[in-house]
Amino acid sequence: MERTCLAVILAAGDSTRMKSSKSKVLHPVAGRPMIAHVVEAVASAGISSVALVVGRDAEDVAKAASIGGVSIESYLQKERLGTGHAVLAARDAIAKGYDDILVTYGDVPLQTDGPLKAARQGLADGSDVVVIGFHTDRPTGYGRLLVKDGELIAIREEKDATDAERTVTWCNSGLMAINGSKALDLLTRIGNANAKGEFYLTDLVEIARSLGGRVTAVDAPEIEMTGCNTRAELAVIERFWQERRRHQMMLSGVTMIAPETVFLAYDTVIGQDALIEPNVVFGPGAVIDSGAVIHAFSHIEGAHVSQGATVGPFARLRPGADLGAGSKVGNFCEVKNGRLGEGAKVNHLTYIGDAVIGAGSNIGAGTITCNYDGVNKSETVIGENAFIGSNSSLVAPVTIGDGAYIASGSVITVNVPADALALGRARQENKPGRATLLRERALAIKAAKKAKA
Repeated sequence: MERTCLAVILAAGDSTRMKSSKSKVLHPVAGRPMIAHVVEAVASAGISSVALVVGRDAEDVAKAASIGGVSIESYLQKERLGTGHAVLAARDAIAKGYDDILVTYGDVPLQTDGPLKAARQGLADGSDVVVIGFHTDRPTGYGRLLVKDGELIAIREEKDATDAERTVTWCNSGLMAINGSKALDLLTRIGNANAKGEFYLTDLVEIARSLGGRVTAVDAPEIEMTGCNTRAELAVIERFWQERRRHQMMLSGVTMIAPETVFLAYDTVIGQDALIEPNVVFGPGAVIDSGAVIHAFSHIEGAHVSQGATVGPFARLRPGADLGAGSKVGNFCEVKNGRLGEGAKVNHLTYIGDAVIGAGSNIGAGTITCNYDGVNKSETVIGENAFIGSNSSLVAPVTIGDGAYIASGSVITVNVPADALALGRARQENKPGRATLLRERALAIKAAKKAKA
């Protein structure tokens, strides 16, 4: 029978070092609040029940943590009296009788399911407490994990460690798993007889061993255990996250010419054989199909780029942009809520908003779909194989039929039938010799002003 598990996620910190107007766990990593990354890792470890210990911005934190597929109950920690006290804020959830209790933190967004599963396996193998540690060549400041004969005998804080113990490079991450049937008994035995008068979760090691229980430790990659307390650490976490995801994508068949300059969102999807040039930024909701090419300095969010389509350089795809197979959005173009049919081309200096463009149509440079009248947004529909001349303004709502031809510089305000030529511009008139007269007049006025001065 599968073991049940409750994840207790501690997310009640005051975030003072973050110097922010909002809780630090709401700050985004790859376009997503870091607390959501933690819940995703928990869910990947097969855990569907979460007790979220909240404090500042409690409602917003709970909302950000709700990613679907996970049952979340929030528990308010009114006082900050240490990690042991924080876990007991979720006492009612712990008392429901889970096999495993997993304690993790809302400000450790790089964690993955691997170490969490290993900790749970340690409980299944008979341990009462399993601590997740990490090896580092910079252990200064961390509690050391002291192991003997396969068991964790102590977590020694650096200030209390001997010189020999300070040479230990296996350190405490703060994450741990606890035998669910004993969790409340162990947690309520934590005291606060220390300099700060706080209840430390790490005391569980000594408490469990004193009661004859087995305590072990499992290892996690150091990067995964990186916590966030300042904006500088947030930037480091973003870098680590991006490096990891870029690497995964390149191994899956995506080409990145300069991967360190490409920034992905948490849900970016890029298909095999797609090419991503330097300095491309993906916001949430971007899907790039196989064989597509994203040229340099483009920004894509909430958009779909089909197989063989090309984007950029210097293009922006906003939410609702949907590029058909083999279509093109070129340099200095913006598409918002616009669908391009197969092979359609929007080559340069153009805005397409709230529009449908049929297959094979060509949109000339400087074309604008005038979709907003200050109150309402309206749609422009362009049929297949239409030609829109440069510097045209299409005033929505308007429909342009299949094969229609719009003369350059036109302002189109009424529907254009299929295969029709539409001209919507003022008639040109030439005045022979008038340019010379205008220049002479301007020079005379300039001379008169100079003489008067």
